[in-house]
Order: sequence, then structure tokens, then C-alpha cells
Amino acid sequence: MSTPKQTGADFARLAEIRRDLHAHPELAFAEHRTAELVAAHLQGLGIETHRGLGGTGVVGVIRNGASPRAIGLRADMDALPMQEHNEFEHKSRHPGRMHACGHDGHTAMLLGAAEALVAAPDFDGTVYLVFQPAEEGEGGARAMIEDGLFERFPMDAIYGMHNWPGLPAGHFAVHSGPVMASADRFDIEVAGHGAHAAMPHLGTDPVTAGAALVQAAQTIVARTLDPIDAAVVSITQFHAGEAYNVIPEKAELAGTVRAFSESVQDHVERQLARLCEGVAAATGTRIDFAYRHGYPPTVNSAPEAALCAAVARTVAGGEAVNTAARPSMGAEDFAFFLQKKPGCYVWIGNGSGEGGCTLHNPRYDFNDDVLPVGVAYWTELVRRALGPSNT
Repeated sequence: MSTPKQTGADFARLAEIRRDLHAHPELAFAEHRTAELVAAHLQGLGIETHRGLGGTGVVGVIRNGASPRAIGLRADMDALPMQEHNEFEHKSRHPGRMHACGHDGHTAMLLGAAEALVAAPDFDGTVYLVFQPAEEGEGGARAMIEDGLFERFPMDAIYGMHNWPGLPAGHFAVHSGPVMASADRFDIEVAGHGAHAAMPHLGTDPVTAGAALVQAAQTIVARTLDPIDAAVVSITQFHAGEAYNVIPEKAELAGTVRAFSESVQDHVERQLARLCEGVAAATGTRIDFAYRHGYPPTVNSAPEAALCAAVARTVAGGEAVNTAARPSMGAEDFAFFLQKKPGCYVWIGNGSGEGGCTLHNPRYDFNDDVLPVGVAYWTELVRRALGPSNT
């Protein structure tokens, strides 16, 4: 990993901030302490600061020069509802809450970029620093959009960055096109007729109907999708019955669907509904099917992805930038931003991931050695996207 040039950010202080955030994790839409810290830091730098978008979101505005061009840089702030198993000094002080996805590091890197951009504003235009709440399943990006993010802060493009365990520290992966999948949920209730388990002919068994659905659902990807298209259909819950000798009245199933395009999402939803109708008719049960669209696919726009790849090569060196990495079936609500604006969401390496240091793992921790690389990436991206200052 190459050493980024001096950016004007105080990296020792940033590491302290990052560890403080890690010790005080806050869940979706409850990031009050985090938002206060972010706003105070921005205001201390003399940056115009706006609060309350999407509930607890914060937006900082840095202007330089006379150009009308503007871009947004986004960091997520929320933690996960899980128990931390680490024993270091900055472990979570709140049982059942943990920064297990690195949002503490993302926030610290964007604060570092704010310091660097104020110290050396070598750009012509406006930078919006978007500190977003509630990425972890609650759609904070959508909430900020609904609160008028893009109307109040008109930007030409928006950019995001997420740490990635398993990628060498300080390396980058940049995708042109899909980078993360959609994340939908479904619930299925199979209603039958209860009976003694020794006399199954007197009932209508929802368990066998549910089992048929579990098997049939796997044919959606295997037999109804073009093999070139990727999707996942996972039934993750199956609840039925309370006794060994009773055929229950109902069975409840639930699961998730992942895809890289909205057309595939829609196809899977239709096929699941079709299977429910068919199994109900074949088994004499009544099946209620509910499908909820969650996060859409995260799809980078090609020009912005090319720009980010060039920026990453400048910061980390050409051999440290992978533009052919496989996308992930995980999901990311930065997708809502990319539905409205062009942009690019990149991965920055967090290291090997050994010892359980993987995303959403109780032993995860953000790698502070990555902070200077992330700050250098953001500042170089601003310079490249908005052009050097003429003043």
C-alpha cells in the first residue's frame, strides 16, 4: 500500500474519533450523539452545517471558486443491534449494540476529508458532505431523499465508500455497473386443517405444502431465469406446529430475494406468487403471499466508476485497484441515491479479515491504518471531479 500524500487531516485525532464512535454505537435513526459529534466537528472547521435530514442526518457544505458544479460524498453513521465480543479498550459500552460494519470508520474518513478540503481547497465548485443515518436495513438514504436532500443540496453526482474485509488494507475495488444486490423480503402463510398426526387423512397438512414450496422455490433461479442473470432465493424461516402428534393448522415461511436488476426482482416475485398459487391448488391449502421490496440494486454509472478507478490508482497505485471484482449479494441503501443521481460506490480494503474481523461479525473492528488512504481518496476525488481551483 502506498502512503498517501499529506492531506491536512489530523490522523491521530481521527483515529481517536473513530474509536470513540466505536465505543458509543447508535442504532438506525437514533444516531443523536454521533450526529452531534459530526456537526460539532464540521462547525469547528467553519463548515456550513445542516442537521435533521432523514431524522438524524447531517450535511456539511464546502464551497470554493465560482463553478456551479457540485458533488456529494456520503458516509453512513449507524451501528448494528448485536453484541460485541472484542475486549479492546474501545469496545462497545452499550450491550446489544456494535459498530460491526465499519460505519465508525466511514464517518471518521469523511470528517478527515472535511479537514483536508478546508486546509487545502484545491477545487472549483461545491462539495456536500452527507452523513447518513440508518443504512442497516432501515433505508436512511431514502429518508434523506424524502426530506429533500437533492432539492436542498443540488449535486451532479454522489459517491460512497465502504470498507471491505478480505481486500488488502488500502486497496480498492471499483465496479462499473452492479456492485451490490437488491434485498427484498417475503412472507408466506400456509393455512390447512389440523388433525391427529396418526390420522392425516382427516386433515389438510400445511407442513407438506410448505415443504413443497421450499423445494419449488429453488427452481426459480435454476429453471426460470436466464443463466447469465444472477439471483438468490433463500427461505430462511419455517415455523409450524407445537406437538409431536398434531398436524398443525398453519405453517409460516419467510425469506429473502437478492438480484442485480429490478427486472430480475420483479421476475422472482411473480414466480414466487405463481408457485404459491400452484401449491395451494395441488394440496388443498390456502396460501397467502406477501412480498416487500427493500433496497434496490446498487448500480454504479460507468463515467463515475471510471473516474473513481482513476482516483484510486492515483492514491493507492495501479496494482492496488481491482476493476474486475465480483459484485456482492449483500445490499446497500446507497442504491436509493444512485436511482436519483449518477455516482459510484467503491470498496476500500480493510485487511485480511482474520480472527473474525469480517462485516457483521461480533469480533469486527475497522482498521485505522486505512484512514489516511480513505481521506486521500476523497480529497483526490473532489479535485478530479470539480477541477483544480483557479484561485
